[in-house]
Amino acid sequence: MFEHGSIGPVAARRLAFDTPIALAAGVSLPRWELAYETYGELNAARSNAVLVCHALSGHHHVAGWYADDPRNIGWWDNLIGPGRPLDTNRFFVVGVNNLGGCHGSTGPSSPNPATGQPWGADFPVVTVSDWVAAQARLADALGIDQWAAVIGGSLGGMQALQWTIDLPERVRHALVIAAAPKLTAENIAFNDVARQAILTDPDFHGGHFYRHGTRPTRGLRLARMLGHITYLSDDQMAEKFGRKRRADAGRFGYGVEFEIESYLRYQGDKFAGHFDANTYLLMTKALDYFDPAEPCGGDLAAALAGARAKYFVASFTTDWRFSPARSREIVHALVKNKHDVSYAEIVSPHGHDAFLMDDRHYHALVAGYLRNVKT
Repeated sequence: MFEHGSIGPVAARRLAFDTPIALAAGVSLPRWELAYETYGELNAARSNAVLVCHALSGHHHVAGWYADDPRNIGWWDNLIGPGRPLDTNRFFVVGVNNLGGCHGSTGPSSPNPATGQPWGADFPVVTVSDWVAAQARLADALGIDQWAAVIGGSLGGMQALQWTIDLPERVRHALVIAAAPKLTAENIAFNDVARQAILTDPDFHGGHFYRHGTRPTRGLRLARMLGHITYLSDDQMAEKFGRKRRADAGRFGYGVEFEIESYLRYQGDKFAGHFDANTYLLMTKALDYFDPAEPCGGDLAAALAGARAKYFVASFTTDWRFSPARSREIVHALVKNKHDVSYAEIVSPHGHDAFLMDDRHYHALVAGYLRNVKT
């Protein structure tokens, strides 16, 4: 159905902002930077721009690859490119690494201008609304007054939803995929256990591990292993791993014996090798704090009353981290306001990670919706 050629080689950019940004935590960043990438061409009317918001461990490298590292392929490359669901022949696509990130945007590993040392634990906590405000500054710099669409999965979908609340006049369509209107107590608990694994790592040093020449890789590894379990479905793990044992595994010990153990350790080691522990803490806290209905006494419909966007909301049947019921809460609040909303509940075995997969039915739904987005 879709062409399988990627957008090709791309280049990351950085933009520095000298005007302070006030954060929900009550502090301001005096000078800050955002790393971003763009794909496609901005039309003369500047009306075809689409913002892609990333999830917890994501970044600005959304599509294509780097000429000096062809294996470094964008995390949503299967969705974005010429002829793909988010078609770069029609749209000017912008991917951004959020404030607090560790892939080029100002974050805990960046120098604190007051000390010249990495911010570390002194970097302020950020919220989804803070990210929207920062992304709006980037849009201003790019000459984009209004997004044709804002799209994201998981925490990225929450950002898309927040855009329609905080700056309703600046977004025409929001694609909210595998998201929720707020975290359940269970999800907050998962995040806290993950954070405790990092905070109690002896190499964490209260968040100032940079100056000690260490990294809390053990804690970050455990945090990722726990998180990865929640991103998969039980059926998927059973089909892929079952109770299979490694050929070289021993017996009656605590080594890596089952294939699922080997897989989780691999994922944990891979993640801990490149991600910043303080950024992980910030991202999970942003998830915990996300609750756009809270200022309206918990009434999500009231929070969305001023929105002007049209919506595409999608969930996946085996996603137990952000179940379809949570997406339907968003849909019901939109319907209560008589907003234009399309909803898809997609059969998939891939759990929460389904929004990242190259699924023909899922991609056809996204493509069908985006074909009706005027540019």
